[in-house]
Amino acid sequence: MYLSRVQIDTNNRRKIKDLTHLGAYHNWVEQSFPNEISGHVRLRHLWRIDQLGGKQYLLVLSADKPDLEQLEEYGVPGTAASKDYDLFLQGLSLGETLNFRLTANPTHSVPQEGQRGRVYPHVTVRHQMEWLVQRAPEAGFRINESSAPAIVADGAKDVDKELNRLAFNLVSRDQPILRHKGMHVVRVRRVTYEGVLTITDLDKFKQTLTNGLGREKAYGMGLMTVIPVK
Repeated sequence: MYLSRVQIDTNNRRKIKDLTHLGAYHNWVEQSFPNEISGHVRLRHLWRIDQLGGKQYLLVLSADKPDLEQLEEYGVPGTAASKDYDLFLQGLSLGETLNFRLTANPTHSVPQEGQRGRVYPHVTVRHQMEWLVQRAPEAGFRINESSAPAIVADGAKDVDKELNRLAFNLVSRDQPILRHKGMHVVRVRRVTYEGVLTITDLDKFKQTLTNGLGREKAYGMGLMTVIPVK
């Protein structure tokens, strides 16, 4: 697998004029794999938009290496790069403590009589935090405890004491536009988490890193990245 990154050329309005909704970013990612397009094979590509040091980056996790020239279509020339992700995965170990960053679409299903449950987004900070805590065991990790209180992007006050003890924050919460071709415009709940975790099941955790967590994975949600705690 490959983890790739390119700086988005936000200062070039002509270049990024089409990037007005999540579907446009999805198309950008897909066009970065011309061999898959020509071979009529579409693999799943996880991606997200990161804000780092006042700059925006597109981060892509894929089975195949993207065409870096295509990946720079809306990027700053010379900033696209890929690295072997399999080597990183092989270096992970059970019980290891890592810093994590995850952009996700936290949702829940409400039962419908005689039908499949209907999916709704979590709206409150507390429910969005609980969503990740509840999914952590099946995803192969636990969130560490911390003596410092949780910090949330909008300063919400509805976080209970148990959640406040955990070492993770909500660093951003928004509702970007998703426009499908020939369909109406919808807004998607997007939450970015940062914190500290410990690997409790190595195989499950690797699957989480490579397959993503939650819904709307094609539209910039689900990608978790980790780095060792210094």
